[in-house]
Amino acid sequence: MQTYDVIIAGGGMVGLAVACGLQGSGLKIAVLEREAPVATAADAPHALRVSAINAASERLLQHLDVWTQILAVRASAYHGMEVWDKDSFGRIEFDQRQQSLPHLGHIIENAVIHQELWDRASGLSDVTLVSPAGLQQVAFGDNEAFVTLADGTMMSARLLVGADGAHSWLRNKADIPLAFWDYGHHALVANIRCEQPHEAVARQVFHGEGILAFLPLSDPHLCSIVWSLSPQEASRLQSMPEALFNQQLSVAFDLRLGLCRVESERKTFPLMGRYARSFAAHRLALVGDAAHTIHPLAGQGVNLGFMDAAGLIGEIRRLHQQGKDIGEHLNLRRYERSRKHSAAMMLAGMQGFRELFNGNHPAKKLLRDVGLSLADSLPGVKPRLLKQAMGLNDMPEWLR
Repeated sequence: MQTYDVIIAGGGMVGLAVACGLQGSGLKIAVLEREAPVATAADAPHALRVSAINAASERLLQHLDVWTQILAVRASAYHGMEVWDKDSFGRIEFDQRQQSLPHLGHIIENAVIHQELWDRASGLSDVTLVSPAGLQQVAFGDNEAFVTLADGTMMSARLLVGADGAHSWLRNKADIPLAFWDYGHHALVANIRCEQPHEAVARQVFHGEGILAFLPLSDPHLCSIVWSLSPQEASRLQSMPEALFNQQLSVAFDLRLGLCRVESERKTFPLMGRYARSFAAHRLALVGDAAHTIHPLAGQGVNLGFMDAAGLIGEIRRLHQQGKDIGEHLNLRRYERSRKHSAAMMLAGMQGFRELFNGNHPAKKLLRDVGLSLADSLPGVKPRLLKQAMGLNDMPEWLR
């Protein structure tokens, strides 16, 4: 029987962030991951899955000592944001200079963040990476939780952390109910070469049937797109000839960056909202997609997960320093309350936003256009919206 203080199921970005954040706390950590990441060459094409990393997540990654390495591999700072409603006057723009900021965020491939966190964790004395590792059994005892891996290895810990994704095996085994809803949209993702340079501005257009975001990559003419559409339309666009897709994409984007040309495969995946009824239980804490998934509308999914990691790191360290049981549900309630509130606010905000920007009903269109224009012009509104988007309201005390 291998004994640890904390066993983290899932060695993705959020699970590894928890592991790296607990280094030096005096606790013994194990991370269980199905397959280790495969290092990508520096000159490899950009991966399709990217995240818009905000200021709060950047601060966490700096604290975990991986930020400099991530920037050295490949990351694109964006200095402005534009959001507009197609065929109307509604629009809002953000600019780093107006807010006296060095940048508004970074667009980074998930694979780059994952690899750097994996490399960091593998060099830490308090962290053991176990891969490949498939979970087969779990039992929650009074003082410990016990797990059995697919190869028969038995392990125990005072706390299990479920960082094993949207279809969390640990959450299911702990019988934690899940509220979920289908957004009725699929996301189409691809990398796009634009005729005009993106000038490090993230852009998003609402066009009644869907939402199209262009996220600037390190190449000045290359963007990652996330196009949220009905499943039928997403499937049609995915399979249509390249030349026709390029044409329809350029038009949907109001030719804002000139003619666009797809430069990768086109992938689609369904968009679901999920919210676990509990984020903690006896000997268990949930983080990231195991606790919640949201619409990629504002690119906040991974940022929400990183703040779960930051919140849990702070609580585990505090409990351990005070000599308290880190796996007692009562002791984990502070983490749970804080993160459930943040996730609920984000989910509600995204849902309301999506409802408002869905469809072309004239009254709804007028309402959103007036709303965007007012938000753009009223003093004091943009700084508050920006602070929210940068995650500065959501950071735990220890990270501030």
